[in-house]
Amino acid sequence: MMQFDMSRVNELIRAESAFVDELRIEIGRIVVGQRYMVERLMIGLLASGHVLLEGVPGLAKTLTVSTLARAIGTQFQRIQFTPDLLPADILGTLIYNQKESSFSIKKGPLFANIILADEINRSPAKVQSALLESMQERQITIGETTFPLEEPFLVLATQNPIEQEGTYPLPEAQVDRFMLKIKVDYPSRGEELEIMRRMARTGGVPQVRTVVQPERILSARQVLNELYMDERVEQYIVDLVLATRRPAEYNLTHLSSLIDFGASPRASINLNLAARAHAFLARRAYVTPEDVRSVAMDVLRHRVIITYEAEAEEMEAESIVQRILESIEVP
Repeated sequence: MMQFDMSRVNELIRAESAFVDELRIEIGRIVVGQRYMVERLMIGLLASGHVLLEGVPGLAKTLTVSTLARAIGTQFQRIQFTPDLLPADILGTLIYNQKESSFSIKKGPLFANIILADEINRSPAKVQSALLESMQERQITIGETTFPLEEPFLVLATQNPIEQEGTYPLPEAQVDRFMLKIKVDYPSRGEELEIMRRMARTGGVPQVRTVVQPERILSARQVLNELYMDERVEQYIVDLVLATRRPAEYNLTHLSSLIDFGASPRASINLNLAARAHAFLARRAYVTPEDVRSVAMDVLRHRVIITYEAEAEEMEAESIVQRILESIEVP
C-alpha cells in the first residue's frame, strides 16, 4: 500500500515540479548567483511562508524578489519603509466623497501577490504591526470592511544589518510570522566578474518573461501535503524546537543561561512545511532528516531570543541553533 502511495506521489511531483527548472533558468537570466537566496524564496513560495532577507545593500535582494514575482505572473508591489510611513499608506484608507456624502475605499499597495517590504526596520512598530493581519490572516480590514487577499500572497522583507541609526527593531510577534530569515552574502569572485560584465552597461537589465502561472504554484502547494514524513522525522523536528526552550532536558544545560525565550510552536509548523518544500524541490516523495537540517537554521535563527549574558559573551542566536543541531541525535 505504501509503495502504491509513494509511486503516486512521485508521479504527482514529476508533473507538478516541471516549472521549477523553468523558474530557476529565468531568474538566473536576470540575477547572477545567489542560488541560496533563490532556493529559499522558492521554499517560501511553495510553503506559503513569508521571508525576511538580511544583507548589506547592493546584493540583488530587490532585483531577485521583483524578478521572481514577474516570472510567475503575479502582481508585485515594492513598499519603501520610511520613518514617516503611516499604516494607511500600506493598507489603504476610507476617502470621503463630499458630493455624494459617502465613503469609498482606496486600497493600498498590500493588495498584491508579492510584496517587497524594503528596509522594513526603517518604520516604527505601528506600521510594522499593520502588516500583521495581512501576514497571518491573509486579509486586510479597512474601516468595517474586511478583504481576503488573493493567493499566492507573500511578504518578502529586507533589512540592513549594518546601519542601525534611524531603525526600529521588529516586534517579536511580527518576526515570528516570517517562516524564514535568510542571511544574504556577497557573491564569489567569479559571480562578481559576471555581475560586472552583465550590469556595467547602459540600458539596464533584460526584461523578465512570465514562465509560470500562479495557478501552478497553488497546485504545487497541494502536493506538499502528500509528501511522506516518517514519525521519527516529526519527532526530530519537535526535539529541535523543544531544545531551544528546555535545553537542559537535552543535555544542553550550558545553553540555559544563554536563551531567554525559545522558538514558538509556529517554528515546528514552519520547519515541517519548509522541509517538505525542500524535498519537493529535490523531487522526492518523502522528507528526510537532511531536509529538516537544511532549513532549520533559517527557520530558527530569528525565533531564539538570547539573554543579556549571551550578548555579553558576544554569542549570537545562530551559534546556539548550531550547537543544538550538532547535539540532537539525527534519526
